[in-house]
Amino acid sequence: MILRRLGMFLVVIWSAATVNFFVPRLGAGRDPIREKLGQLMASGGLRQEGIEAMVAAYQAKFGLDQPLYVQYVNFLSDTAQLDFGYSLANYPTRVWQMVGNALPWTIGLLFVSTLIGFVLGTLLGALTAWPKAPRWVRALALPMVTLSAIPFYLLGLILLWVLALEMGWFPLSGGYAPGTLPSVSVSFALDVLHHSLLPALAIVLSAIGLWGVGMRGMMVSTVSEVFVTLAEANGLRGPTLFLRYALRNALLPQFTALGLSLGYIVTGQVLVEVVFAYPGVGSLLFQAIQASDYTVINGIVFLTILAIGGVTLLMDLLYPLLDPRISHHRGAAA
Repeated sequence: MILRRLGMFLVVIWSAATVNFFVPRLGAGRDPIREKLGQLMASGGLRQEGIEAMVAAYQAKFGLDQPLYVQYVNFLSDTAQLDFGYSLANYPTRVWQMVGNALPWTIGLLFVSTLIGFVLGTLLGALTAWPKAPRWVRALALPMVTLSAIPFYLLGLILLWVLALEMGWFPLSGGYAPGTLPSVSVSFALDVLHHSLLPALAIVLSAIGLWGVGMRGMMVSTVSEVFVTLAEANGLRGPTLFLRYALRNALLPQFTALGLSLGYIVTGQVLVEVVFAYPGVGSLLFQAIQASDYTVINGIVFLTILAIGGVTLLMDLLYPLLDPRISHHRGAAA
């Protein structure tokens, strides 16, 4: 069964990578090399004479002058080696250098924010559906629904206006103060933390609403199940009944969604990072799309595909440990 799931994982990766290759090339029909040289010419950094020869030379350099099927075969070969070559819009910078510089910023922000939002949202969502919870806790259901309806980026804009622009408590943008040289020091770490608190707060608040509403729906169904009523009739009370019988049985869909959310971390929250000018993978992807930088787009999207596929495979293998009712062997026999 493990080999079968591994084979399905590889097929999914290949299919998604194929779509990732063809869509940018067949969509808008833009030429990133011609656009970049045109920008240089408009700014006075390049003459009109010989521009076509330069375009042809760069297309040959990146293999864009070859037939599409040849580019596709070369793409699959390079992708298998995790080599995405050079950025078309920022030559001679390599794709993995750009992604590697941005990835720690995104993971540091989103991994912590996602876990905090998941824990708080799941716990609060479960308590709002628990009949024996205090009245003020159950009253949190309406604020959670409100938070879940507000997009990350819109909540970020509101926080940016109130806490940064009006109050002046947080920086307006960036990952650290302008002119600061990154270094391994306490002062730089505190500067990075100060800049990341506002985007993290936007993500956590919205995530609490999303996780809370989802968990509340699952908890309402679980509380009415026969095994919960039977456990209560047998004398179980308080935290034992809540944690072992109600919360535990409602958690499986939440863990599935958490796994997918962790897989999406590598692309960042694009709009949130753009709003706060945060130097993460989301901002890098946005810039690459604007510049039609196919190689950077391919690198980021393939990394996302790999992360989501890997997390999905891991969750599939862990399901029997999370819920004893699930068995791969019984499913295979059936």
